[in-house]
Amino acid sequence: MTKLNIVVSTTCLISATFQYASSFSVQPSHYQLSSASSALGMAKKVFIDGEAGTTGLQVRDRLSARDDLEIISPPSDLRKDEATRKKFINEADAVILCLPDAASIEAASWVEPDNDRTVLIDASTAFRIDEDWTYGFPELCKGQRSALEKSKRISNPGCYPTGFVGLIRPLVDAGIISKGTPLTVNAISGYSGGGKALMEIYENEEHEPWGSYGFGLNHKHIPEMTKYSGLGIAPIFQPQVGDFDQGMVVSVPLHYAWIKDGTTGKDMHDTLSKYYEGSKFIEVMPLGEGGVKEAELLERGAFLRPDTLKDTNRMQLFVFYNDEAGHAILCARLDNLGKGASGAAVQNLNLALGMDEAKGL
Repeated sequence: MTKLNIVVSTTCLISATFQYASSFSVQPSHYQLSSASSALGMAKKVFIDGEAGTTGLQVRDRLSARDDLEIISPPSDLRKDEATRKKFINEADAVILCLPDAASIEAASWVEPDNDRTVLIDASTAFRIDEDWTYGFPELCKGQRSALEKSKRISNPGCYPTGFVGLIRPLVDAGIISKGTPLTVNAISGYSGGGKALMEIYENEEHEPWGSYGFGLNHKHIPEMTKYSGLGIAPIFQPQVGDFDQGMVVSVPLHYAWIKDGTTGKDMHDTLSKYYEGSKFIEVMPLGEGGVKEAELLERGAFLRPDTLKDTNRMQLFVFYNDEAGHAILCARLDNLGKGASGAAVQNLNLALGMDEAKGL
């Protein structure tokens, strides 16, 4: 059987200011192997380039216990050596690049010209709107999962766009929200999304309890929000960081004047529910504030916590509405390092290898 080589680059950036650390932890000088399948020669080899970064550590944690994968690492003194990394990229079945954009672009170019087996899965922002790459959100639309299974170029979604696109694309496809509708996205993430630099500040230094940023209105996630939501127009994006490590809530306020005449909160909820029916990782929660309260999903009956799905690949969607006032707020809750980064990378890797997409998740 022909093996697939897969390159995964994983970075969910909170802003251009804070990049994931590009340094690497010291690794043993020999390949690290998953036992059972390795002994039988059946395991797929995985090389995590940059595994000491925030996302890289999470990817390794999600893969290390699997007996169908074999994690390989170069000697610590060669971890940044170009020739060594090129060798590992072309020998492994799966290469997970936990690197910033420029480094991901460079590493992706190291696939040998005669290596037509290689599948690249990049989760930096480098290729997310590139027409030659398949967007790595399996739940995006009909046929997306199949496209990912066949694609040799996969771009892993950003954390904030995963929430925004997950909420808006079904409503655009259903004609409830028209293409070209100008929307606003308000979102808060845990500080881990800024990588080790921001984590160091929040965990060891004096810092603000909450911070809003992106005031240049040109955040790196906006292009993919524009493209994959189906809106074709950039939303106003207001990201924020809170004093918690992982998790996020992405919120989109709607005036009913912006949506299809006669649409109610229940209509939007029904549309989302039908769109994600049978999904393994995306769940539409009970309708409205009343339904969410009855299900005891609000802290102290009032607050939607951002960290509830920490360390999972799940995403929850909420529709809060007031038909009489003509207002709605759509919310997505997910782990910025889970469905927003490493979990999505593993999900896409599973699909590309022909495995159950939920394996290890």
